[in-house]
Amino acid sequence: MTSRQHTTPAAITSKQRLVLLVAILGGTMSAWHALAPSWQVPLPTQANLAEERLQDFRDALYFPIREFLTGGNPYDPATMFAHWPVRQDFNLYQPYHLLLHAPFALPGYRLGAVAFTVFSLLLLVALAALTAHAVRGYVPFAPTTAVVAALLVTSQVGKAQLYVGQINPLIALGAAGALLARRDRPGWAAAALALAWLKPQYGFPLAVLLFARGSRRVALTGTAIAAAASLPVVVLLVMRSGGIGPFLDVVVANLTHARGTDYGAVDSPTAQRIDVAAVLFRVTGWVPSGIELVVLAGVLVTSALLARTAKTAIADLLTVLAVVVCVVHQPGDVLIAVPAMAAVAASWWRHRAEPGWAVAGCAVLALAVPFAHLYTVDSAVVSAFGTRTAVTVDGVAVVVAWSLAVFAAVRVRAA
Repeated sequence: MTSRQHTTPAAITSKQRLVLLVAILGGTMSAWHALAPSWQVPLPTQANLAEERLQDFRDALYFPIREFLTGGNPYDPATMFAHWPVRQDFNLYQPYHLLLHAPFALPGYRLGAVAFTVFSLLLLVALAALTAHAVRGYVPFAPTTAVVAALLVTSQVGKAQLYVGQINPLIALGAAGALLARRDRPGWAAAALALAWLKPQYGFPLAVLLFARGSRRVALTGTAIAAAASLPVVVLLVMRSGGIGPFLDVVVANLTHARGTDYGAVDSPTAQRIDVAAVLFRVTGWVPSGIELVVLAGVLVTSALLARTAKTAIADLLTVLAVVVCVVHQPGDVLIAVPAMAAVAASWWRHRAEPGWAVAGCAVLALAVPFAHLYTVDSAVVSAFGTRTAVTVDGVAVVVAWSLAVFAAVRVRAA
């Protein structure tokens, strides 16, 4: 996924023009369907806290920013539950999130929800464009962008971003941009990494892996940009809390609350977490003490060592997979892997007869499971195997994909 690869543009044939037209039409229909919840969702009240449509926009963007703008500390779970109609606490997003997304919280809820959902849709199209850029030497840019965008807004992972109002499209764009530009445009790559830092469970492992792969300037500068952008907000929150000690108490309370939720605890049988530690528990019922730290260190070290010498496409896939299996993540978070998936698929087609590439192709197929886990598929899985299997299948597929990427990185070494 570097800009030095595959720089010769491919000509567009008449069949590809037809594919472009069909993708635009199909993608437009899917996009309209995916946008509908933003104007159909009822206004939040204490009576409809179970509403899933735009729940992340409500709980992680709109009302936390409102709390911040009115002089409070949105990281305090007790404050948020007392002041606003939210069901989830506001996790430890980077503080600059409260400024970056403020334009969507300034108008009324309905207008803010629609504007944010449209913006997220445009980010998915931009991610599709980056994906097309990554494989531009194999297929033309415009048809690939249209096809990938259509697939994204039709897939479960893509639709989920718009349905619940997640900020993952922006983070995915940042992660993809950091990987794509890290060699030729390190300044842009650092800015992209700063966006990926919006959620620390993305930014930290990605920065570590970029540093290990030799992009030290990108890793350090991107992290510094994110920290500098957050510093004014942190200073203000510390002052509002009455000092560093009370502010740290709020951070501890936030972490404690998150670990006790049915969607965040490592030993929750109903969580949809796809990281190794949580998947291990749901498959075996076993959760050793300290397993999350062991997984974090083991996955990062293994991936960092192998990504240094693997082919670029496989190294990028291994990097993004390591990010989502080393620490707390959910199925929608695999959105960051889309450009790397396309790059590996294209490389596999060219090198499929060579050792190791078949395994790389299987890793892409395994990673496609969360994207294909549509509502009808989920209903069938629940009917046949039960709820626990339904919330585990995506995690198993992603962990298997990382394992296959590890094996492929061993077999296919960079020239």
